[in-house]
Amino acid sequence: MRAEELVPLGRTGLTVSRLGLGLASIGGLFRSVPQEQALATVRRARELGVRLFDTAPVYGYGLSETRTGTALRDEPRDTYVLCTKVGRLVEPGGPDTQPIWADPPPGLGVRLDYSYKGVVRSLKESLERLGLDRVDVLHIHDPEQDFPRSVGDAYHALDDLRRAGVIRAVSLGVNHADVAARFLREVPEPGLDCVMLAGRWTLLDQSGINELLPLCQERGVAVLAAGVLQGGLLADPGPGAPHGQENLAPALAARLRTIHEVCARHGVPPRAAALQFPFGHPAVTAIVVGARSPEEIEESATLLARPIPARLWSDLREADVIPASWHPAGL
Repeated sequence: MRAEELVPLGRTGLTVSRLGLGLASIGGLFRSVPQEQALATVRRARELGVRLFDTAPVYGYGLSETRTGTALRDEPRDTYVLCTKVGRLVEPGGPDTQPIWADPPPGLGVRLDYSYKGVVRSLKESLERLGLDRVDVLHIHDPEQDFPRSVGDAYHALDDLRRAGVIRAVSLGVNHADVAARFLREVPEPGLDCVMLAGRWTLLDQSGINELLPLCQERGVAVLAAGVLQGGLLADPGPGAPHGQENLAPALAARLRTIHEVCARHGVPPRAAALQFPFGHPAVTAIVVGARSPEEIEESATLLARPIPARLWSDLREADVIPASWHPAGL
């Protein structure tokens, strides 16, 4: 699987690369990223053929969007697909603060707002921060925070923007597969174009396959798989990692050990298997990974293209790590 391979994003008419860059890290997720390093990371992704970029107002309380726009401003606008999110407004004294952001702009916070007016305002302010004339995909961010208004007001606002040609695709940015499946079932036609699912279709957590992925496949909804390294566990599972193995339930810790043992047996970095695994379901169009340096996005592109022996996948299947229905076609 090549990072730069271009594929249709479901029924949207948009074309994306198999590898997308998630932009939370350049907004200061967990630790500060210098401005020039952040810009260099986005620009290196473009050089590698990455055509899909995902940001959000909450990422550094606007910092990620500002840096994203700066990095992409000289790129021909039709050569990449840009996603951002709605559901949180950045404003002075916003109360829905998160301690995970290292250096947000002073005095700013976020406030939940899934109202029609809030969604329209959110897009307007995102475009101002980005300094661009449009975004392509709008995700309703964490709809479980206010599900009735998300599936009502927020969706209707995005649908109106789509019908008016302001955006090309309506989506969810969600950590809970059951929430996304419920949204798909309850939202009125024409419904969602895609779903970005974080951390629920990975080597470690495959709850997305229970209902959501088959439903997306049935309805032609493209899936963007995010969080595929499971918060760093599939890259560095030891003590001191952001979410260390010592915090896992015994069953998950055993599953993680099996993944590392099988990968070591075949001489394959666990991160390579983690990046390639999501494509084993036909609903998945692309993966979205974070990076805080040019070297990190280079490594992801290299590992995505790394050959993996079929026996590794069959060993993981025999160990009940991956489902029997998983198939490495196209990898």
